[in-house]
Amino acid sequence: MSKEWEPENVFDVLGSEVARQILALASLRPLSATELAEHCDVSEPTIHRRIHALQVYAMLDEQTELDGDGHHSKQFRTNLKEARFQVDDGQFDIDIQLKKDYRDKFTDFWSDLEEGTKDISKDTNVNSSHRDNSSSDLSSG
Repeated sequence: MSKEWEPENVFDVLGSEVARQILALASLRPLSATELAEHCDVSEPTIHRRIHALQVYAMLDEQTELDGDGHHSKQFRTNLKEARFQVDDGQFDIDIQLKKDYRDKFTDFWSDLEEGTKDISKDTNVNSSHRDNSSSDLSSG
């Protein structure tokens, strides 16, 4: 659902005071649209429009919470970590960094670990020779 991060588009989204308030509030803890509307002192339809715009650019995550009565509610949390704008050679450039959740971090860690294991296994010989010219067969248990 993420759109291209062109500076004009990001400026449009972040140009909204309500959108910036949503990002700031939802960075503290996940909040419902109703809670955001109350904190921002605007209508829920306005909040939903801003939420949608922020989600299109992956700046806001949605999660479904289950309360004690079994009711589902949508909660929103900020996914934006940092936005940097740069003017260079007559053009605007934008660098958006999103927060990674633990699942993403674990996936990255696991991939790096697998890659490292592959590299090690390429370097390790199954029948390795020792300095005293004896050998050990690592493939037998």
